[in-house]
Amino acid sequence: MLFRRDALASAAPCGMYFESLLERCRAMRPIRIGVVHPCDAVSIEGALAARDRGLITPVLVGPRAKLAAAAAAANLSLEGVEIVDAPHSHAAADNGVELVRRGELEALMKGSLHTDELMGAVVREGTGLRTERRVSHVFVLDVPNYCKPLLVTDAAINIAPTLAEKRDIAQNAIDLAHALGIERPKLAVLSAVETVDAKIPSTIEAAALCKMADRGQITGADVDGPLAFDNAISPEAAKAKGIVSNVAGYADILLVPDLEAGNILAKQLVYLADAEDAGLVLGARAPIVLTSRADGVRARIVSCALAQLFTHRVVEGV
Repeated sequence: MLFRRDALASAAPCGMYFESLLERCRAMRPIRIGVVHPCDAVSIEGALAARDRGLITPVLVGPRAKLAAAAAAANLSLEGVEIVDAPHSHAAADNGVELVRRGELEALMKGSLHTDELMGAVVREGTGLRTERRVSHVFVLDVPNYCKPLLVTDAAINIAPTLAEKRDIAQNAIDLAHALGIERPKLAVLSAVETVDAKIPSTIEAAALCKMADRGQITGADVDGPLAFDNAISPEAAKAKGIVSNVAGYADILLVPDLEAGNILAKQLVYLADAEDAGLVLGARAPIVLTSRADGVRARIVSCALAQLFTHRVVEGV
């Protein structure tokens, strides 16, 4: 059973976290975000809905005729919306990245192109948006019976991350948690068991990540692991296993062993636990809203809110 914690006085009611997040964003200025190749109705609708909520000022990057057709299919007007004409999806990705490099955009949002097209332009050596930090994706989940947001990483970018890459993945998630207002997030490094077992490499890496946190190589969070999923989010399960930890049972962030585990976990929470999900790619020079084809307008709106919050915290120190 996922835990309910009445002591979380600052938390929104279970399943209502995203509403409180959107309300918080009302006081912030919209960020300029490049919506890359939004050539289907849901991409256009999501971008304009986020604009109407005051979250973003969208700049549509793609073939002008296809953008107009997508808007017409959604029964929406592009009047007053800035458009950067690009002949195809690869050019749209390159143009979007270049606009960020020139300081004309503060974030990017994936439209109807393939993820590898956009991310290929983002991570390209010399012309992309790479930093010293590994790029990774963070899901933010609003789970009805878990009374605070739950971050899951990385379930979309890094297939089988190394220990060094997991350090960056952890730090990216911690940085997003700070932007969400979680001052000292609790990060659980997941495996199948809660003890170090030489036969399970993820338990050894979990222990190493905890020591890296002790030595200041990961900062801004309490880190513990290995922890199994149950004792990471259930204080009853942690107590039954005799685990003494200020993370076990109360995790804010779940760092998964690999992409397959993370993707399955996040989708299970959405489809079986009625969680709402949003997400953000971090570690590049600008945050990236990496939507899925299955994402509806609501997920796109909340993901834009995450980008807005993160941008304000990093760029303006809010």
